[in-house]
Amino acid sequence: MLLQIYTLWKREVVRFCRQRSRVTGAFLQPLVFWALLGVGFNASFRPAGTPSTVSYAEYFYPGVIALVLLFTAIFATISTIDDRHQGFLQGVLVAPITRTTVVMSQALGGTTLALVQGIIFLALAPIAGVRLSASAVLATIAVMGLVAFALTNLGLIIAWRIESTQGFHAIMNLILLPIWMLSGAFFPAAGAPGWLAWVMRVNPMTYGMSALRQSLYLAHPQAVGTLPNLAFSTLLTLAFAAAAYLGAVRVASHAVAA
Repeated sequence: MLLQIYTLWKREVVRFCRQRSRVTGAFLQPLVFWALLGVGFNASFRPAGTPSTVSYAEYFYPGVIALVLLFTAIFATISTIDDRHQGFLQGVLVAPITRTTVVMSQALGGTTLALVQGIIFLALAPIAGVRLSASAVLATIAVMGLVAFALTNLGLIIAWRIESTQGFHAIMNLILLPIWMLSGAFFPAAGAPGWLAWVMRVNPMTYGMSALRQSLYLAHPQAVGTLPNLAFSTLLTLAFAAAAYLGAVRVASHAVAA
């Protein structure tokens, strides 16, 4: 089983790296978001519930890391639709390999790609004004891995059901981007209206974002403002990742090799 997972994982990584347009888009698009929105709102928007020393560009930085993970997960899982059109997926489904193994290899492939790009973006932390310690870097990478695994499996749930890339992008814009926007990445729940704050509280990505933000400021916890406890946020993120994976396995188990 480990050899099967490794083989399919390697294929996902090699194929993604060869498609330079996807690599560039997954990394540069969030960078443009941060450059334009972070700088544009920096003078006019003060994140509610955070210390006065935290600028909007600094507040938005962890959200952009999450966006890097999201876009990479999207671009990685969309290849499932290409595999179906090219006949490769049908060949895998009729092979003596379990659907659980197939989904795990796809999820690990997407997670690896997202994590690598997230780590690269993590190097920009000093520009954002975030002072990282060694423990903060390690904690942040661990949380990024959990978030990337959860987002990749969400993408797989959609990709295994959708027949066209156009439909995938439509669902992505309808579900995945709002999940990111309502996670506290774009604006904090402390400054949102009551009903919207409740939506953010039931959003599982909110706790992944909370864990990511607190991990970045592990040495300076006072800079994050009011957030759920780090251990609680990490536990819920782990549960979110596990539920997303089980959901992807369930969807894949009902897929027909035809």
